[in-house]
Amino acid sequence: MGFPFISNDLGIDLGTANTLVYVKSRGLLIDEPSVVAVDKNTKKVVAIGLEAKRMLGRTPGEIEAIRPMKDGVIADFDLVEQMLKYFIRKVQKYRFYFRPRAVIGVPSGITEVEKRAVVDSAESAGVREVHLVSEPMASAIGMGIPVNEPSGNMVIDIGGGTAEIAVLALNGMVCDMSVRIGGDEMDESIVSYLKKTYNLLVGESTAEQIKIQIGSAFPLEDELEMEVKGRDLVAGIPKTLRITSTEIRDALNEPISTIIEAIKQALEQTPPELSADILDKGIIMTGGSSLLRGLDERLRQETNLPVNVIDDPLTCVARGSLKIIEELDKFYPVLMTTSRKMR
Repeated sequence: MGFPFISNDLGIDLGTANTLVYVKSRGLLIDEPSVVAVDKNTKKVVAIGLEAKRMLGRTPGEIEAIRPMKDGVIADFDLVEQMLKYFIRKVQKYRFYFRPRAVIGVPSGITEVEKRAVVDSAESAGVREVHLVSEPMASAIGMGIPVNEPSGNMVIDIGGGTAEIAVLALNGMVCDMSVRIGGDEMDESIVSYLKKTYNLLVGESTAEQIKIQIGSAFPLEDELEMEVKGRDLVAGIPKTLRITSTEIRDALNEPISTIIEAIKQALEQTPPELSADILDKGIIMTGGSSLLRGLDERLRQETNLPVNVIDDPLTCVARGSLKIIEELDKFYPVLMTTSRKMR
């Protein structure tokens, strides 16, 4: 074996909301927001990750907090590169000796241009061998689902920027739908609802807080409420309101209905033999936004299928990506085509 620290393979989930990095035999080392703070005048990066997220909506005029990933894909190539570099260097204790290999989880609806951008970013961040895998496939492997078997599994990965719906069998995706709607769109719906209904302006971070505290997709046994602080658009001064979970459920209805429609479409396209498997095993939900209260219940009602939300849905893609790089020969067939370089 020699030096145990030589093998520094990485499993990366390059998410719209968060970037996670798993490192072989050291576990989850990075779980930080995909946010970069930039000085507008000098165009220099002043903070990345957690530190930058704290600046969202609170920065002085010359500093701008940017999310370089939009809807699961790269919106700002340079910033993603800097962000990846920062995270990879942070985990690379022994970076002077070895450049790591990495498998990166990306949305299944990604274009060739976007694939190239991810690979180039990782390579210039110091990764010597980059492979890409679709998020539903990575999360299934992270959960320990035997994706190489003929039996079908339906995985729904709802993240910050996308909802990925895939039926997996024999190392491939038999059918997949990718809608660019996720936690971000839910937050936006809350912002516009409060603006329309109460003339109250709240920022992204507050909207996310509301979603986490009282958001739901299905009526709750005990409805919740919370105080929300924002700016009154008419008077222009700060004001506080009490908001109920019923109102927020109405606000969230549109993005959630869109995701459910896509799930129904994917079910319609599934071959009958695999549909029978899904009836037996149910739908597996993963990704941060799958934690929204009652989303599993709403899905059960609408599809009449069993729905399971897995434990720790946030880390599945990164865990699966690491498992793939550790057993590359076994999992080679599940990788996306761009990444099939000569090995």
